[in-house]
Amino acid sequence: MKEKIILLVEDEPDDEALTLRALKQNNIKGKVVVAHDGVEALNYLWGRSHYADRDTSIMPQIIFLDLKLPRMNGLEFLRHIRSDKRTRLLPVVILTSSKEEEDILNAYAQGANSYIRKPVDFKEFGETVRQLASYWLLLNEAPTNVIREE
Repeated sequence: MKEKIILLVEDEPDDEALTLRALKQNNIKGKVVVAHDGVEALNYLWGRSHYADRDTSIMPQIIFLDLKLPRMNGLEFLRHIRSDKRTRLLPVVILTSSKEEEDILNAYAQGANSYIRKPVDFKEFGETVRQLASYWLLLNEAPTNVIREE
């Protein structure tokens, strides 16, 4: 069985650290790749820039995506991956502090698989991350070959 990969797209160091700590404390196995904005995340997925030597046939099982990001925000990132055959089927969970109804609607309109508000309490946040990771890495059946030819 190949290693499970989580792509965490998060620019806030505290939220990044909390997510990584929650995954570790809950014994969620797998590699976590952190990108700090949408551009870096696209570079990772498409094997560009300092990810040029990455095997792009191996994609993450889940992307945890914040919305409020520098350079390219989460909705723009989502629009890009949904428009590319290599990445359009990747599961994306919006994990954000935004409570704006417009953000929720836009996230689903752009193809998000789920929208979760980050709990403020660490214990609650840890449980949320545990449940998300367990579902998407262990229970969910994803296509084995994400790239679909037209």
